[in-house]
Amino acid sequence: MRSTVRTRLRLAGALAAVLVAAGTAAGPAAQAGERHHPRPTLAGLAERHGRYFGSATDNPELTDTAYTGVLGHEFDMITPGNGMKWYATEPRQGVFDWTAGDEVVDLARSHHQRVRAHTLVWHSQLPDWLTSRTWTADELRAVLKNHIRTEVRHYRGKVYSWDVVNEAFNEDGTYRETLFYKTLGPGYIADALRWAHEADPHAKLYLNDYNIEAVGPKSDAYYALAQQLRAQHVPLDGIGLQAHLALQYGYPATLEDNLRRFSRLGLDTALTEVDVRMLLPATADKLAQQADWYRWMTEACLAVRRCAGITVWDYTDKYSWIPAFFPGEGAALPWDEQLAPKPAYYAIREALD
Repeated sequence: MRSTVRTRLRLAGALAAVLVAAGTAAGPAAQAGERHHPRPTLAGLAERHGRYFGSATDNPELTDTAYTGVLGHEFDMITPGNGMKWYATEPRQGVFDWTAGDEVVDLARSHHQRVRAHTLVWHSQLPDWLTSRTWTADELRAVLKNHIRTEVRHYRGKVYSWDVVNEAFNEDGTYRETLFYKTLGPGYIADALRWAHEADPHAKLYLNDYNIEAVGPKSDAYYALAQQLRAQHVPLDGIGLQAHLALQYGYPATLEDNLRRFSRLGLDTALTEVDVRMLLPATADKLAQQADWYRWMTEACLAVRRCAGITVWDYTDKYSWIPAFFPGEGAALPWDEQLAPKPAYYAIREALD
């Protein structure tokens, strides 16, 4: 069956490429038909299942009108890739700058989209004033509390959810030795969730990480932490599974089981930063395999009632982070660098439809 799917997806992808290369050669009559009977968007298809389908974005690309046209039309949830991180929002201690985050929120609101806010506490992309000195526990706790409460209050009522703590564990399930963990201990996670909830009681609060798609030591650590936090009545609403996948490392076959066990704790889940990279060059076989993976991830989310939705980590290879961080790899997203849909796009549609 999968070989039949791959053949069908290759044909769909080839047809899309031909149409784009020909300037949508179907002509005025076909375009008029599309206007009168518009094809449902990914967001529209997901909504039929009670899910969202979103994309990350970043401020530098918002001047690309062809890009923002698709971004504003196809998705119903937006994640700011960088504009809400600590280095951007509090570049100097106690001095806040909302410019980048507000731009994304305003764009989303203009298209009637919701926002997954990202991220309050992370070991990376911190401002120099925070990382260049030693803090006592009392000092850092006050700094962390002020940052979380100030930012969440600023966006109160404007965002659907927050990735409150990002990437708190190592691959073996031990706590990552971050500034916050080393200075404050593991209790910083519960404190961060409590402070965020106090600042906006209506926002969904998530813990978010990569390589937790499959059942294993790292996802087990989140499961144990979630159990502990729930038992302590800490306000935790969901677990975000980033789903940065790579063809050469294999598909996380226990994804659906993993989503289901978190739901049994009374938690939502979401696939929050989805991309599927490959060793370049991209080939028809790799694109077909990638399409299968996007299909399977979509089907896994649809199969678990408390999987709230899926966000791709930007929708087009034109603005993917992958080539800069993984040299020789790329082609990770459902649209190519020319904003043309790839086989993965059609696989997602079929799964949602």
